[in-house]
Amino acid sequence: MKRPEPIQVVKQRRDGALAALVGGVPYARFLGITFDRRGDELTGVLSFDQKLIGNPVLPALHGGVTAAFLEVTAIVTLSWAMIWDDLESGRLDVETLSPETLPRLPKTIDFSVDYLRSGLPRDAYGRARLNRSGRRYASVHVEAWQDNRARLFAQGTGHFLMPRRDA
Repeated sequence: MKRPEPIQVVKQRRDGALAALVGGVPYARFLGITFDRRGDELTGVLSFDQKLIGNPVLPALHGGVTAAFLEVTAIVTLSWAMIWDDLESGRLDVETLSPETLPRLPKTIDFSVDYLRSGLPRDAYGRARLNRSGRRYASVHVEAWQDNRARLFAQGTGHFLMPRRDA
């Protein structure tokens, strides 16, 4: 019988894979988007920066930043779900993991955003739910909030073309 791995080894493998995945999205780095991981669940974090303000009179987050945050959260969550089984089974070698060696990211077919209220000048959080994830196509819903999880400031739905597994 195979002994379970020490929890620290499991955490390091998961954190390394997530860092490589997010590192493959340069725009996420530019906007300051990071991810908080709890098991297989990811929460996107858009850390506040003055450059993210679109309307200085209010002040409010730029709508394009909000849309990009939702889309990046959807893509990273979808990609995380895509690699999870290979990561957990050890088929994905974390030692050699980099944005170049990870499977390609899903490509956006369309993405719609509902702006529910102004994004305030503070950190924002986002979480995506996979409605459908097949071999060729995926549908993802993502929600964003700031101080109160029940008080969303934006939500979006996207459809994505999944990369071929042999590519």
